[in-house]
Amino acid sequence: MDEGGSRLRRRVSVRKRARPSPGEPRQERAEEPGAGSRRRRTAEAQPLQSNDSDEDLFGDCDSFAENSFLAQVDDAERQCMQDPERGAHAAGLGAEGLRGAGGAAAAGGFADWETDEPVSSRRRREEASAQRGPWDGLPSSQVLYFGNAENPPAGAGDRRPEERGWEAPSLDAPIEAFPRSSVEQHQQPDDASSEARRGSEESRRKSLKEHLKSAMTGNARAQTPVFSRTKQLKETLLSEEISVAQKTMESSSDDLGPFYSLPSKVRDLYVQFKGIEKLYEWQHTCLTLNSVQERKNLIYSLPTSGGKTLVAEILMLQELLCRRRDVLMILPYVAIVQEKISGLSSFGIELGFFVEEYAGSKGKFPPIKRREKKSLYIATIEKGHSLVNSLIETGRIGSLGLVVVDELHMIGEGSRGAILEMTLAKILYTSKTTQIIGMSATLNNVEDLQEFLQAECYTSQFRPYSDTLKKMDPDHLVALVTEVIPNYSCLVFCPTKKNCENVAEMICKFLSKEYLKHREKEKHELIKNLKSISGGNVCPILKRTVPFGVAYHHSGLTSDERRLLEEAYSTGALCLFTCTSTLAAGVNLPARRVILRAPYVAKEFLKRSQYKQMIGRAGRAGIDSVGESVLILQEKDKQQVSELISRPLENCYSHLVQEFTKGIQTLFLSLIGLKIATNLDDICHFMGGTLFGVQQKILLKEKSLREITVEWLRDLTEKGLLQKDVVDKPKDESFHITKLGRASFKGTIDLAYCDILYRDLKKGLEGLVLESLLHLIYLTTPYDMASQCVPDWMIYFRQFSQLSPAEQNVAALLGVSENFIGKKASGQAIKKKVDKDIVNRLYLSFVLYTLLKETNIWSVSEKFNMPRGYIQSLLAGAASFSSCVLHFCEELEEFWVYRALLVELTKKLTYCVKAELIPLMEVTGVLEGRAKQLYNAGYKSLIHLANANPEVLIRTVDHLSRRQAKQIVSSAKMLLHEKAEALQEEVEELLRPPSDFPSVEASSTEKA
Repeated sequence: MDEGGSRLRRRVSVRKRARPSPGEPRQERAEEPGAGSRRRRTAEAQPLQSNDSDEDLFGDCDSFAENSFLAQVDDAERQCMQDPERGAHAAGLGAEGLRGAGGAAAAGGFADWETDEPVSSRRRREEASAQRGPWDGLPSSQVLYFGNAENPPAGAGDRRPEERGWEAPSLDAPIEAFPRSSVEQHQQPDDASSEARRGSEESRRKSLKEHLKSAMTGNARAQTPVFSRTKQLKETLLSEEISVAQKTMESSSDDLGPFYSLPSKVRDLYVQFKGIEKLYEWQHTCLTLNSVQERKNLIYSLPTSGGKTLVAEILMLQELLCRRRDVLMILPYVAIVQEKISGLSSFGIELGFFVEEYAGSKGKFPPIKRREKKSLYIATIEKGHSLVNSLIETGRIGSLGLVVVDELHMIGEGSRGAILEMTLAKILYTSKTTQIIGMSATLNNVEDLQEFLQAECYTSQFRPYSDTLKKMDPDHLVALVTEVIPNYSCLVFCPTKKNCENVAEMICKFLSKEYLKHREKEKHELIKNLKSISGGNVCPILKRTVPFGVAYHHSGLTSDERRLLEEAYSTGALCLFTCTSTLAAGVNLPARRVILRAPYVAKEFLKRSQYKQMIGRAGRAGIDSVGESVLILQEKDKQQVSELISRPLENCYSHLVQEFTKGIQTLFLSLIGLKIATNLDDICHFMGGTLFGVQQKILLKEKSLREITVEWLRDLTEKGLLQKDVVDKPKDESFHITKLGRASFKGTIDLAYCDILYRDLKKGLEGLVLESLLHLIYLTTPYDMASQCVPDWMIYFRQFSQLSPAEQNVAALLGVSENFIGKKASGQAIKKKVDKDIVNRLYLSFVLYTLLKETNIWSVSEKFNMPRGYIQSLLAGAASFSSCVLHFCEELEEFWVYRALLVELTKKLTYCVKAELIPLMEVTGVLEGRAKQLYNAGYKSLIHLANANPEVLIRTVDHLSRRQAKQIVSSAKMLLHEKAEALQEEVEELLRPPSDFPSVEASSTEKA
């Protein structure tokens, strides 16, 4: 039996030999009257016992020595040779019994076989069994063996004796008894050949012994998988319910099955993982809309915290489990992607689908084509666009059954909105079977979006609490806070990061010492944990405010710090956050009371959409039944605030043309590169289906859509990214993409920088310095972050003077001298012109280079006088841009040397830790601090984490909650399953015959 393959195990009946004590005579036991079965009791046999597959099949049988079970086999064989009739009868009977048992095993799996044959037939068989002789006590498989050994298949006569007996007969074929003529020949040997035959019989007996011994030893050693009956029943039930749901959805019936066309297990998982037992009325209405049932595109708009995400999740699960198609979910920020990955990995493990992360430098293009299980891709806006491009290019866009877009209003926000619009327009144009669901709490001109997405619309003003503006007193912030904390949570939104820190400290100065006693132990552990993840460092402000249950939250914190503070806030250890507006659009941190310290974001007055998002954090659905929002304002802002509260939401407008290098030019390049549209008419037709096409008369009245298209195509041709095809008629004008154009769109490079990047990489080939990482880091430092950088010239000069000769050589190649930096630091006038962008980019390269060497963000933050959060954002941006540059170089043969170098650099920038921690940090939610804890606790690989027990993790890793432990284990299992599936797919691909493999007919035709 093959160890690697699936094993079919039958329950067999074994006669066990009684072991008499030494000197005790063996006694014959008469058969019990009226036994009504085939069992026959002998001197050596105990009553029949039925053994399960995981029991010892040898029972009380003796060893392999003489006077053992094999000795009994030997005796049986000799008697068979002497008495052909009995042997033939027994062989036929044994074969009959085996056929019956084999059929039962195939039909019933592990269940015992019970015959339904007539009583008269059974009686005749029992009477026949009473005449059994030498075969009595042997398993039916051995009886079958003897029958096959004496009756070899046709053509086997020239095989060796030991080979003849091992031919496995088919259970379906009738097995005949020994041929009488054959046995008679053995009974009448002539004198000349008797000795040879005797030797042959001994050899046969010996080979039989050896084979049985080997077979039984192998069976005894084979491990039997443990099957849980309960688990099998649950899996069967889940499979049946999914099948029913599929049929329901295909038949367009009103009967939605157990849980909105999903198995009841999904409902149980929502109770188990999220504590959701009942849906709101609007959620039920939305899920049962005709447009949803008919798979039409849908936009649904509700106030923040109305519970929109749950509806989207149920629709995604329907697509994955019932329609068996992949799903793409587009979210605005990396942090929200990671939060959603952690939340849905458990569902993926339980329900059998993959959850794949596409954010930062993570994500595979094109995605792995799964054999059976489907994938839920959770992506940022930029990665979602690249994913859709790769699916279109490989002809797999039809595999995408559903696209869900959160915060759809962001389609009207700058370059990211332009990218989101391009993504949706391509899906609409290339796949008529992909459904698009858009959700947002802040939409006004929804009619334009409906026309663009060809979608239905559902709106509701549902909120799980009464949204009231109760107090407008700027002098009582502490009083407003203390009415809520510490028993409930509170968020105070501040205009700037510095203001967040100041307000947190100010509030703590006026809080009584009683607040220090509230959950004191948990707050003490939080400070310890903040120290441990930062190498013993902790922010002095947090050190003073955390004991009171207060902390600030803004982008100046590292990811590790933010995660710890958010977890403490979620559990109630912290009860007050002073935060910037970015928290409102980020992770889900609700509050009983939300206070806006001033109606400003930095120096700009609040937009209506921002205001709605902030106050939407009060009384989140499913978490709190009450919520309050308070806005503090000055006298001078009263009129603007009144308009802010009463006026409608801002309109949502396309940014395709406004952000032309990231918008319309990138769109045209990818349309031609992917061959979606290559001539002028097709491109104009595509543009008519975009949001810009819908709003063109409002946004650009003076030009027609065709004129705009011709203008931007001409610009791309002049840049060398597109090339015109030679055609007879100007009317049929068409284009094809150049190598540089293909590299730019494959690498998703901003077209404003593609020429500069090409020049930098080309120049790097002339003298690439590989003695350190500095030169490579410079080439992967993001251009847009360099343009916003303002160097500290004294720090710049200090760092420059510490460079090694090889590193100074890099600066010289770039045209930046120590003399120039020294003059800037001392404030002297500089006559020589130096490119400001190169100087700024090199400064950021120093920051990244130092960080990779030291891997301590605190020391780098102090060395360069930069916020920790900014350095971490720079690192994430560099990792993402390094991945883009890698894809750019893969399309240009002249840059082959960069490929292997950039693969390793991207990995270093992504994790920025010691090599042994990288496998742990691949798991969503495990950052450097947590990875160190897990590694020190003995969890040193992905396999360790995937097989970990959450309860053991809680006991061995400090400051780890049960929810976090379960999420880490679920994410690790999901990642491990993804890797295993990818390897299996690779193996199958290698073993699969090529589609263009030459056939015999083709070869013979060629010869002819």
